[in-house]
Parts: sequence; C-alpha cells; structure tokens
Amino acid sequence: MKNIKHIALSLLAIGFLACENETLDDLRDRINQGEEELPELISGEADFSNYISVGASFTAGYTDAGVFIAGQEDSFPNTLSKQFANIGGGEFVQPLVNDNTGGILIGNNASGYRLVFGGAGPVPLNLFLASQGAPIPPITTTTASIGSDFNNFGIPGAKSFHVVTPGYGAFNPYYTRIASGANSTVIGDAVNQNPTFFTLSEMGGNDVLGYATSGGTGVDQTGNLNAASYGGNDITDPQVFAGALSASLDALTANGAKGLVTNVPFITDLPHFTTVPFNPIPLDAATAGAVNQAYAQYNGGLQAAAANNIISSEELAQRTINFEASENNAVVIEDETLTTVILPTGPGTFITLPSIRQATATDLFVLPASSFIGTEAVPGNPSTVNGVAIPLADQWVLIPSEQEAIRNATIAYNSTIASIADSNPNVGLVDLNAVLAQASTTGIQFDDYTLNTDLVFGGLVSLDGIHLTGRGYALMANKFLEAADANFGSNFVASGNVAKAGDFPTNYSPTLQ
Repeated sequence: MKNIKHIALSLLAIGFLACENETLDDLRDRINQGEEELPELISGEADFSNYISVGASFTAGYTDAGVFIAGQEDSFPNTLSKQFANIGGGEFVQPLVNDNTGGILIGNNASGYRLVFGGAGPVPLNLFLASQGAPIPPITTTTASIGSDFNNFGIPGAKSFHVVTPGYGAFNPYYTRIASGANSTVIGDAVNQNPTFFTLSEMGGNDVLGYATSGGTGVDQTGNLNAASYGGNDITDPQVFAGALSASLDALTANGAKGLVTNVPFITDLPHFTTVPFNPIPLDAATAGAVNQAYAQYNGGLQAAAANNIISSEELAQRTINFEASENNAVVIEDETLTTVILPTGPGTFITLPSIRQATATDLFVLPASSFIGTEAVPGNPSTVNGVAIPLADQWVLIPSEQEAIRNATIAYNSTIASIADSNPNVGLVDLNAVLAQASTTGIQFDDYTLNTDLVFGGLVSLDGIHLTGRGYALMANKFLEAADANFGSNFVASGNVAKAGDFPTNYSPTLQ
C-alpha cells in the first residue's frame, strides 16, 4: 500500500494514526500536553530488518568539508537505523575512518582537514590548531580495503553513473576502502548485502555540483551519451542519468526490497553560492576615479562598437564599467556570453575588447571567492586588485546562463526520478528539493529551532556551504521517516520514533580526537 507517492519535505509531513493525519507539531503538542499515550510502532508493509543506504556525500555523513567519525555517526542513514532498530532493524555498520581530522589519504589521493569555526569564519582544522599552538594530528591513512560488509555505501564525489560503473574504486578513495574487487560496482556491493529496505539519496547532485563549484568551467554534456568522455566538472546528460538511476533501482528492488529515493535540490540555493555578494568593493572617490580612468579606453571601445551596431545599446549599458565612491561597488568579471568585439586601430591592425562586465545580483560567486576578491595579483601592487583591475575569471562566478544549465539538468533529473518512483510500487519519493527551497527562503522548523541556509549560523548547512550539519542530517532523516509512513504504512512519526533536533550539533569542536 502506498498511501501517498510523493511527500514534500516540509513540516506539513503526514503521519498516520488510525484515520487521522498528524504532523510533527501535532505530535509534539500531544506529548507536551499528555493527552494520550503514543501508539505502538508498526512497520506497515516494509521490512526494516536489513537496511542499506546508497548515495554520495550526504549518505556518508560528509560535513564541514570532510569525512570524520563524529560526522559519520550523525549521518542520516545512521540516524534512520536507530529508529529502524525499534521495529526489528539489525545492526547498521558504517565504514568509519580512523579519527576526526576529516582528511583521508590513499596513495596520492588525499583530501585535507575538516573546517572549524575560527571566530570570523570557517578555517581548516590544521590552521586553527596551529594558531592555538596545539599539535596537529596527521590525516587518516587507510589501507586499500577494509572489507565490503557494510550497510552504508555513501561515496563522496560519486555521480549517478559512477555507482554502476565497474572499477570505480580505482578513481575514488572513499570507494577504494570498501570495494569488494577491482571491477566491482557500488550498487553491486550494496545489493550483495541483501537489503530488505534501502535509501538511494543524492543521485544527480554530483552530476551538477562539480560544474557549479568550478564556476561553470566544465561542459554541459546534455546530448552526449558517452559518460566515459566526460570531464570531472561536466554536467551529466539526463538520459545517462536516467539509465543509471533505473539500473540502480532495478538492482535494489530485484529481490522485493522496498526503499526511498530522493530528488535533487537546486544546489545554487546553498550558501556556497549565495554567501559572497556581487558588490563587496569599497572605494573612495580618488580610487574610484583612478579605476575609471583605467577602464576609459575599454568603455570608449564599447561606445564605438555600439555606434557601429556591433553591440546593442542594452549590451553597451551592461558592459560599461563604472566605479563610485561607495562601500558596495560590483566586481568586474569575465563573461564568455558577451559579444566578441573587434575594432580597427589603424590600417590592417585590430584590437579585441575583453569580454568583461561588472557583476549584478543575478550572478553567483563560489564561496572561495570570498578570500580572493580584493587580493593583489602582484603582491604590493595596488593596481592589480582582483575583481577591480583584474577581472574575475570564470572559475569564481556562475553567470545566469551557467545557472540555467544547472537548473535545466536538475529539472530533467527530478522528472525522471518522479516518473520512476511513480511506476515502481516498492519505491517512494522524498522531496529534498522542497526542503532546501523552504530553508533558503522562510527557514524550516525543526523542534524548537528554525533552520535556514545562512553560512555558519543557519543551522542546516555545514561550514563548507554545501553539506549539512549533524542537525541538518537529523532533519533529513525525519523526512525519510515521514516518507516511509506515507508510502508503506509505518507510523514512525505518530509513534514518536523520530530524531530530536537537540540531540544533534550544528558545529563540531576542533578538540574532537
């Protein structure tokens, strides 16, 4: 029985008690007022005895730019398993790393230390400890394989087609640790654990994330069905995605297991892309005048191009660069979508104007740009300030056309996910897209806390601006429980078997060992 195929990730999630609809708020009110005892937990049509999770970084509990023990223990699958244990769920075994540094080293493949709050913003753990005069622990070094008998197959960095690609362990150290063989697949290893219930999460997220975090320097591969030809920062073709998703769900449900699949949020709503303003440049009148003088020839060239109908008057206005005595001057950026302007400078000589303009509120900047904008390309030379005299390169900014490519791919992925979930009675859909949309606008209530997507203090998203906090993952776990109730007739919400916000942190201490 699937009572509802789709469940929006909002506080208006539906739980079933007798014939009544009950929200988490209703449940809290009943508990607080002591109106009645909670009903006994039932599993409905699902068998939670052997739960297996498959996905990418969210599934792994990746947070604060790293994988570490505390984050893994707060992963949403581990939190789910604790509720499943109350209805016959077995032990949930995760491939824990060795410590809480957040780094991992296998051969030459390494990631650095996790981020911690340094007082003014996120800083790598090793730099924070050095500033305190504290010893710096080494990054975790793992063996090539620690076995494959795990319940959590969350592989940070994995794209949709990676989880069905034989030999992917040769390219991803997180899968290297748990791959059963040289030619194994993530899905194959997960299925070998004989799941009775599964979650398949974030399929499609990494298919656009690398493109986004690189400022759109990759290629939108829509129309190219050869995934082997893709670069690491490319957008996956929707048909390639659909094939990988179908293969994954067919394998996971082949023996009758039921499970839940998530759709893909619009990742540009995350603080990694919304924190850095487009206009952070403070200038006094003298400096603004000097910068404008430096751009006078460029602006004059644009005026000549407009006069000769090479560019429109609208593009002239868009590209003309002008700084003012203000705290909020827009940065100068490269924009490959602008018209190429070639102007004669003499007999047989020409000049090509750079494709640059000042940013607007429609442009999004990646979080690392916060420490780059305003620096000097040539140290000690104030006429080489990045974002002012030196336009920001493509890697620092997502212009509107790049955002549209991300959005179009996400919409296509989500259409496929909804269609496949609709057609398979063993699969329910969890709407992660809705929860991020709510959190990034009005905020989302979780017990006594309102979580939003503000960096550091919003409570939902960790210090890396992309992955969730422990409390954010707990909220995510509850949305899976709501979806299980709605799709398979369990009653986790109505019976009070849900994660509590206060049991999970939003920041991890730098002193974790």
